[in-house]
Amino acid sequence: MTTPRPGGDLTKTVAERLAHEEFERAEKRRLDLAEQRSDLNPPEVRIRTWERIHALRLPSDPAHPILDVIAVSTRLTLEDVRAEQRTRAARAAGKKAV
Repeated sequence: MTTPRPGGDLTKTVAERLAHEEFERAEKRRLDLAEQRSDLNPPEVRIRTWERIHALRLPSDPAHPILDVIAVSTRLTLEDVRAEQRTRAARAAGKKAV
């Protein structure tokens, strides 16, 4: 008699495991999108979440067309997004001066 491993993975079929993994990915994405849009989070957190979800960085060009997309996706104003750009640029300039 074989002793089953904790977690019951031996009793799941490949299809069940794949379905569970897909559910986990979908749930993580749902939570990430909620964090990205939450009014409880400051602009910096919402933009960092957007960057993580899309594997992109906030561009430094204040006229970059993706800024409109970021603003809509994060429920921020375009000025909020540009303010975060300025904050990051100032932070980067401070690090270079040291």
